[in-house]
Amino acid sequence: MIEMGVIDPVVAPPLSPVDRPIDLEHLSRMTLGERELEREVLRLFDRQAEMLLMKMHGAAPAAVAAYAHTLKGSARGVGAWAVARAAYDVETAATQAADPGQLASAINRLTQAVGEARRVIADLLRAN
Repeated sequence: MIEMGVIDPVVAPPLSPVDRPIDLEHLSRMTLGERELEREVLRLFDRQAEMLLMKMHGAAPAAVAAYAHTLKGSARGVGAWAVARAAYDVETAATQAADPGQLASAINRLTQAVGEARRVIADLLRAN
């Protein structure tokens, strides 16, 4: 019989991602602690998120799903977990032929999540 031990919360990662707009610990791990690389990755994510959101408005559902899928992957890379969740919801709504109101609502939630992340990015870039 295997005994279950106590998991040290310092050693074990959290079961759910951090709820801040940008998980700076995740970003640091992804960039191996290189501060200038972190800044460049954040600048690229900021520009890409803005561009993809603009392209979603008025696009066909298949295109919206593709843009959301791209944004979801990028968000996961920088630790923007709320953006990744919202992008997943947009991708799902667009691929499941949801009613237009449901898709528009999902895009609005994504727009809000991206806005929060972009505000944090702007603050981080100004501070450093």
